[in-house]
Amino acid sequence: MSTATPNQIEVPVSRRGTPTWEMALQYPNQGDWCEHEYLMLDTERLIEFTDGVLEFLPVPNFSHQDMMLFLYETLKAHLKSTRSDNRVYVAPCPIRLRDGQFREPDVFVVSPNRMTDRKTPSDAADLVVEIVSEGKEARERDLVIKRKDYAEAGIPEYWIVDLETTTVSVLTLDGKEYRTHGEFHPGDTADSVLLDGFAVDVQAVFDAGKSPTK
Repeated sequence: MSTATPNQIEVPVSRRGTPTWEMALQYPNQGDWCEHEYLMLDTERLIEFTDGVLEFLPVPNFSHQDMMLFLYETLKAHLKSTRSDNRVYVAPCPIRLRDGQFREPDVFVVSPNRMTDRKTPSDAADLVVEIVSEGKEARERDLVIKRKDYAEAGIPEYWIVDLETTTVSVLTLDGKEYRTHGEFHPGDTADSVLLDGFAVDVQAVFDAGKSPTK
């Protein structure tokens, strides 16, 4: 059995043990969301937004979160030691890349001039970090799509932490595209072009994501 909406879309009647289909009718169709509706979402799910479409990101696991927090704490310590006015944040915390597009970097550094209103998303960021989740779709998102999006938004530096290849790639903006500053492996030290003196032991990054041993 199904019911018809005012637009004559056939929707199943929800039953115990099935999704509550009728709730979906309380929200816009994909492609019809506006920025205000997106920013008003009250959920702990990581959701990004591009031109009216909600994009649901994979739920991170403990390894992902431990590496994310390691990089956050390392960046925070560096900014503090250099007395920088820049701030570092972790997801969930969207940044605006352009009108109609918001992304949720795992970690990002942002300068005060990008934060005109602390109650609204910043104007892009100065450095973003993505820890690549498992799966073909996630890899394409971080390695291809977001590389293009972040470059177009003028974000000066993009770090990609790839568990599959155990590499940390540091990309620096060169005109309208990124060039590879370095692809670093365990045993190497990954360094920043943007943040003078900031460097990370790659082995320590991946060790942070391993299960603790007794």
